[in-house]
Amino acid sequence: MSTSGDAAFRFRDIWLVAYGPSIVSAVGHGAIMPVLAIRARDLGADVSTAAAVVALTGVGMLLASLPSGALVARIGERRALVAAGLVDAVAMAFAALTDSVLGLAVGVLLSGVCWTLFLIARQGFMIDVVPATHRARAMSLLGGSYRVGVLVGPLIGAGLIHLTDLTSVFWLGAAMSVLASMLAATMPDLGEEKRAAARASGHLRVWAVIAAHRRVLATLGSAVVILGTSRSLRLSLLPLWADHLGLAASTTSLIFAGAAALDVAFMWPGGWLMDTRGRMVVAVPVVLSMAVACLLLPLATDAVSVALVMALIACGNGLGSGIVMTLGADASPSDGRPQFLGAWRLCGDIGNTGGPLVVGAVAAVAPLATACLVVGVLGLAGAAWVGYWTRRVDVAREQQLSRR
Repeated sequence: MSTSGDAAFRFRDIWLVAYGPSIVSAVGHGAIMPVLAIRARDLGADVSTAAAVVALTGVGMLLASLPSGALVARIGERRALVAAGLVDAVAMAFAALTDSVLGLAVGVLLSGVCWTLFLIARQGFMIDVVPATHRARAMSLLGGSYRVGVLVGPLIGAGLIHLTDLTSVFWLGAAMSVLASMLAATMPDLGEEKRAAARASGHLRVWAVIAAHRRVLATLGSAVVILGTSRSLRLSLLPLWADHLGLAASTTSLIFAGAAALDVAFMWPGGWLMDTRGRMVVAVPVVLSMAVACLLLPLATDAVSVALVMALIACGNGLGSGIVMTLGADASPSDGRPQFLGAWRLCGDIGNTGGPLVVGAVAAVAPLATACLVVGVLGLAGAAWVGYWTRRVDVAREQQLSRR
């Protein structure tokens, strides 16, 4: 794309088709997340089973990453987004109608599968329509659109539950998924010629693409695993420490709400920094903020100090909105891009799942304060690794832009 085209690019020209589906879909998911465990309990699940049902969203995402990349390569981003929205709506409606824990688990697992397909297709579309000079801001807004939905969804869900019952939020989620599918249907269908050529010559196999780019996935991909792990820790370590201090659930919720607002506030500055100063200046603070917060957490003894630690995490996490998708777009090849993005998504999902598992493993054999310190030290080492590989991305990007 030419420099003049880059200069003429305006986000407002693409905002509805680019971000509309993500926002409305996230509203539905955001409304469901806080009450999913409660729904499982209402159906007769014990505490551990309810927690397992909640975790099935992540399991579905992990299982579907590679197949979703292959599917997008064959049907294109628009059809994938439309299909993901409709199937997700069916999954949420099934979760509302079922009277068994097993049925709810199936619905949650299927929803996780659809969400991964949705994310990969949306990322691929953004790579096509946004010039490289604006890529990080575009991905930051994409990540931020999910955050906005997750902020709004629980508020709408709470009102619906007050007026009706718990299942109403699942119907809200189904309606939002249908609306997301309808919005996605209005976007242009890009890459049809490339898909037609691939059908004639044979689509690249997922494992062939992974093998061809194994070095990138093993190096920069491992940095993405660390990024995902760092960002997921706030959802496991902070609530555990708040419970350890005896803070009320309402107080913990308020702390998370304030952190979410900070998260959104730092979204655009993070994208601007990545586009103008490089990926490393954002990627390192994401990991470093979590590492320092983990080291400080044992010193937090009341709600105010816990809130300050959470604010530190939120600033780093907000700056890093879209960082994984941006790095994936930078590294993705022209041929076999959807398959590559599926593997990239898998790296991020491994990190998101790994954070709570690391906390649980250390906490099983040591006090929670020790777990905080161990995770913090690992985070410091991880920040150095992330910095090294993202700096290499910046150098390659500067060379590419200088040749234009």
